[in-house]
Amino acid sequence: MKETIGFIGAGNMGLPMASNLLAVGYPVRIYNRNAAKAAALVRQGAVQVAQPAQTAAPAGIVLTMLSDDHALEDVALGGDELVRSLGRGGVHVSMSTVSPALSRHLAEHHRRHGVSYVGAPVFGRPEAAAARKLWICLSGEPAAKDRVRPLLQSLGQAVFDFGEDPGAAHVVKLTGNFMLAAAVEAMAEALTLASKNGIEPSKIVEMMGQTLFACPVYQNYGRALVSRQYEPPGFRLVLGLKDVDLVLKTAAASNVPMPLASLLHDRMIAGVAKGLGDLDWAVIGREVAGQAGLDL
Repeated sequence: MKETIGFIGAGNMGLPMASNLLAVGYPVRIYNRNAAKAAALVRQGAVQVAQPAQTAAPAGIVLTMLSDDHALEDVALGGDELVRSLGRGGVHVSMSTVSPALSRHLAEHHRRHGVSYVGAPVFGRPEAAAARKLWICLSGEPAAKDRVRPLLQSLGQAVFDFGEDPGAAHVVKLTGNFMLAAAVEAMAEALTLASKNGIEPSKIVEMMGQTLFACPVYQNYGRALVSRQYEPPGFRLVLGLKDVDLVLKTAAASNVPMPLASLLHDRMIAGVAKGLGDLDWAVIGREVAGQAGLDL
């Protein structure tokens, strides 16, 4: 019998991940702030609990998949209830996109209670989570990583280990999200240039997606930019803004100038200010085209 796993966060990513754990035989205790969102997991056999700390078995494993630093702090630090419930030998696996600084703080906080913190943020949209095709970054104490690795392997197609620094995996996640956002901006600008010169953008996407940029990021986002398909969102613009904020804060703490990140930050703030925050972040393309005077 596999050990019971606590899972906190049944949003667009957390729900399919918890569902996959149930499918491969892990008993799951689920908590979500909006209890109704966990109903599908309960139908699959998950046990729903009323408080985050109730997901934890003594010396057990709890996974969190939450929207931002604030949500994670509320769960992981609020009254020390989660770490007290886990107790010595417990492991908290944080799979959210959060700041490396918070991750390091949580690791030190957990250590005082005998609990290990493992950073394990993921790359992939909800459909990749459902298909167990996530790419998972990993960092933390070696023994804790070894313990949770089989669990993570049931959620994704590969796990990449970045050492013992609990914040390292989260730095990697931020670098990846920054590169994704930069790719969307670059494609949006290039396709707008093509449009203004009488060239059909779909032909650019078709060619580049088969030649210089033959990879899913350029192929998929290229199609989204051409079709102006922003709903349902795979990744909301407001979350992209949150991640670019984290990139800039981490860069400032590391004395790394990132002018492109600053441009992306301003682009996303403008979009959110116009009420576009809940659309897919490919809506950046609409902003770029609008600045060029294209009639959308």
